[in-house]
Amino acid sequence: MSDSLTLEVEDFVVDVLTGIYSEETGKPQPLRISIAVDLTMPERFDPDTPLSASKNYMDLKFAASGALPEGVHFKLIEAVAEHICETLFLQDDRVNQVKVKIVKLAIAEADEKIGMTLVRNRR
Repeated sequence: MSDSLTLEVEDFVVDVLTGIYSEETGKPQPLRISIAVDLTMPERFDPDTPLSASKNYMDLKFAASGALPEGVHFKLIEAVAEHICETLFLQDDRVNQVKVKIVKLAIAEADEKIGMTLVRNRR
């Protein structure tokens, strides 16, 4: 069995232009995004191991915020997740898999979680 390293950012809320219905289009809506990235890792992490042996967690957050193109309307939240995956794969060759969970906060009526999870593997 091989070792693995998964970096995570959970429950990050960002406003994104998304949706297909008339009441959704033209204004950003809040999405709760969680990201998990499986990363190739070194043989061992010692106390003095530099950050370059892993990945900065803020890169995950950036992929779900600053890396989203401003002014672009994503009809589907699946497309938002796809963009996040592509950004993370382009950032770092050590990223082997990206899992993105998105919950649409604006459509919940009774605090339910309505959304999707997309998992992409490096090809």
